[in-house]
Amino acid sequence: QVQLVESGGGLVQDGGSLRLSCIISGSIASIGPMGWYRPVSGKQTRELVAVISDVGITVYAELVNDRLTIARHNAKRTVSLQMSSLKPEDTAVYYCSAIVQVGDSRRSRYWGQGTQVTVSP
Repeated sequence: QVQLVESGGGLVQDGGSLRLSCIISGSIASIGPMGWYRPVSGKQTRELVAVISDVGITVYAELVNDRLTIARHNAKRTVSLQMSSLKPEDTAVYYCSAIVQVGDSRRSRYWGQGTQVTVSP
């Protein structure tokens, strides 16, 4: 069974910083892209915040500009998101997600439970 566990969320003031972390565990054959998502306001979907491929190629949502940095450590099966210059509109639950292959099965997307980030004015 694959599990993703996030940590590092919390309450910060406008302009503050946080570092989110996510560790993946389970009987995993390979891990593809890993990323962070957050809910779209008023909708049942999640929007991409940042993603990193298994060879380190990164993509960021336009809304974050250069305020966020995603990184991964393949051997440790972790992905992190360094968040700086946070704004109240960044307040959300941030979800870790990864494309994972278990054994000989097809790759599937897995999600963590989410970690709350709250930015006060």
